[in-house]
Amino acid sequence: MFSRHITAAVGISSFCLGIWIDRKYRELNASHRIPGFKIFDAVYADGIVTNNQELIINNEQRISQIMKYGFPSLDNVRSYKNFVLSYDQRNRIPHWVLEHLTPESVEYNPNVDRASCDFYEDKSFHEFYRATNKDYKNSGFDRGHLAAAGNHKSSQELIKQTFVLSNIAPQVGKGFNRDAWNNLEKYVRKKAKHNKNVYICSGPLFLPKKGDDGKLWIKYQVIGDNHVAVPTHFYKIIVTESTESKFYLECYLMPNQVIPDDIPLKDFQMPLEVIERASGLQFFKRLTLDKFIQLN
Repeated sequence: MFSRHITAAVGISSFCLGIWIDRKYRELNASHRIPGFKIFDAVYADGIVTNNQELIINNEQRISQIMKYGFPSLDNVRSYKNFVLSYDQRNRIPHWVLEHLTPESVEYNPNVDRASCDFYEDKSFHEFYRATNKDYKNSGFDRGHLAAAGNHKSSQELIKQTFVLSNIAPQVGKGFNRDAWNNLEKYVRKKAKHNKNVYICSGPLFLPKKGDDGKLWIKYQVIGDNHVAVPTHFYKIIVTESTESKFYLECYLMPNQVIPDDIPLKDFQMPLEVIERASGLQFFKRLTLDKFIQLN
């Protein structure tokens, strides 16, 4: 009974946080500026409740920095210290995950140990809607990060947060998660080292394929007792702000399958409109296309 009360309390608090984010987002659209955050109590995705005003203001300023150019959607939004995500309760995977990287944030820290990090459930969601490690066991799929662990190696706390299962989706291991997708993540970090700011939005897609009957069908596998959905594709949208404050846009769409090593990353570039139509989301809405020096 006690644990049920705790779950309910976190759920209510998270719901209130979602309402607050929605209100601030509407204010942002109305005023065309990043709002100043002045609330004094909040529940974040790790379930920590605090009334420390300085801590809350710092956290909320970081959220506003990450989400500077707009929320793709407002469904089940959860904030972590270095990334923000929207969670798909039906499919038990993210809708999207948004990160903000700088040269300082991707600096190598020899004290950070990825091997000591364990995947863990996001208890800000009701147990009915959570993915668990048991779902992935013997599934044949990797627990694939959307906010890449390698992007957050500046501290042990930051890399640990990327192992929350609300940031994870089933990915083909060898040939995709450990190879092509990993190469794309490394490419993003390289850009972050040499530019002022890099914003990345990553997520899953479920795309149609023509069946033997000539009709288009969306078919995908589910794994585990919680029926975690296995996406057919993944996208990554990269907004780079150079040291001269010029903006560049790159969009990638990759099939969740073994990808030969000899296929270059540029072959997976896709117009933003294609990903927006397929996902039902709009990305970086406060940056219109005419503000970019280069698209893909």
